[in-house]
Amino acid sequence: MAITRIPSGAAAPTVSRSDAEALAIDALGFIASDPALMPRFLAMSGIEAAQIRRAAAEPGFLAGVLAFLMAHEPSLMAYCESTGTDPAAVGRARRALPGGTDDYEAST
Repeated sequence: MAITRIPSGAAAPTVSRSDAEALAIDALGFIASDPALMPRFLAMSGIEAAQIRRAAAEPGFLAGVLAFLMAHEPSLMAYCESTGTDPAAVGRARRALPGGTDDYEAST
């Protein structure tokens, strides 16, 4: 299923949080349906499969789902090809979610 509400292209406008959440939930479904990706996601996130519903309500979880996809180009491209999603839209969606920016507090 393509998430078509997120425009393509470098000059595309900012993504709404609800559209970003929809894309991340779709991406989570893609990960969960893949017998190689799901165990890797669980291992890297440190959660168990039974905890996913509860974790999805936590700030930053959905951004983490998209960051997981973006960290492995073959997985990102497989998701994008299967859904017709522009890879750049995944990055824009991640940045629209809580915890999805690359801004970190500097330690002093």
